[in-house]
Amino acid sequence: MPVRAEHDRAVLADLLGRDPVLHAYQLGDLDDFFWPYTSWFRRGEQVALLYHGVDPPTLLAFAPPERTAELAELLTELAPLLPARLYAHLSPGLGPVLAPWFRVDAATAHLKMALTDPARLAAVQPAGEPLSAADLPQLHELYAAAYPGNWFDPRMLDTGQYVGIRQGGDLVAVAGVHVWSPTWRVAALGNVTTHPRVRGRGLAGAAVAALCGRLRASVDHVTLNVKVDNATAVRLYERLGFTRVADYGEYELTALGRV
Repeated sequence: MPVRAEHDRAVLADLLGRDPVLHAYQLGDLDDFFWPYTSWFRRGEQVALLYHGVDPPTLLAFAPPERTAELAELLTELAPLLPARLYAHLSPGLGPVLAPWFRVDAATAHLKMALTDPARLAAVQPAGEPLSAADLPQLHELYAAAYPGNWFDPRMLDTGQYVGIRQGGDLVAVAGVHVWSPTWRVAALGNVTTHPRVRGRGLAGAAVAALCGRLRASVDHVTLNVKVDNATAVRLYERLGFTRVADYGEYELTALGRV
């Protein structure tokens, strides 16, 4: 069964929707907001997404452990067709599959987490106000001071799903989303940070709690990705009712002999 390009959103939604937590990012990318920046590939019931909204593009390919071998077959066929440089987010064991075609660098272990015990949110006093495009300059300043190098798409402010906390008129904490899709009922938290001068005061937890309260009105699954070694963030999310649902790796790929 050869790999094929897939252009039917209904087909993709059916396949990805069988595990909406594992595939939250891909489901969100089916929305019109992201769809023009995507290329989709399918082999049987396995799906891979190449997202072009960043430079270099990012490959997303996830499967539960019992289906990883099938996804590996898809990636083996797809590898020669991929760009010469890209990022990749892959289920465990899939990085080596691409090694015959790519130099695999900067491997980092990550967790996927999902809000499975929302009752825990009640233990945190939510705080913050919705942000808009008018807040973009202050938001850039906060990320430069507190989260340099993070991936932030300013278009996401248009979703209305960014919450910020101010002190003395300055934006000092924020919680936002990488994906928000009422259509597919999924969200993925992202761009969460606190200014260094006010860390340790619970502001990030308060902003995340406020944002989760907003998101639960429009989605069924609130998810996030976090580095395995970011123990502080993992503990925060666990305290708020998130649990670990999957491991995956992030990689930088450079094609052998093509660059």
